[in-house]
Amino acid sequence: MEENKKKNIVKEIIPYVVIILLVVLLRSFVITPVQVEGASMDPTLEDNEILLLKKYDHNFERFDIIVFNYNGSRLIKRVVGLPGDYVEYKDNKLYINDKRVKEDFIGTEKTNDFKLEELGYDKIPEGYYFVMGDNRNNSTDSRVIDLVKEDEIYGSTNLSLFPFSEMGRINK
Repeated sequence: MEENKKKNIVKEIIPYVVIILLVVLLRSFVITPVQVEGASMDPTLEDNEILLLKKYDHNFERFDIIVFNYNGSRLIKRVVGLPGDYVEYKDNKLYINDKRVKEDFIGTEKTNDFKLEELGYDKIPEGYYFVMGDNRNNSTDSRVIDLVKEDEIYGSTNLSLFPFSEMGRINK
């Protein structure tokens, strides 16, 4: 009788253990929520907005929004320059490899002139990215912290979860 009771308890517990294990694996390797802190991504992302981080995505394209490690903190910025690119801002306009690239997602604030040489590079090396916040005058980004190493990037995001009025919306 005692043996049957133990088997029933084990049978009842197994589904819960499996669910907990799946949730832990999903959060560790596939997706996890991440919260926006600060105004560096205004007007695209708002302070305290909750996003869904895709940890499995490491195929970054220009203007993707990524989350990366910087001195133990998670920063959220937009990829502007890819490996092999030359990045320059001149007269409030973005130039990639000397060709003008339009940015539809930034606010009306002016982006100060900048050349990649100011960071000591003539082009972005393999395995690195040039990132910027959409709120250019209030962003700690590659202009300040240098290029971001690919192995410091947790993943990308293109889905807002909260507030519910913004659910699903992220401009690219």
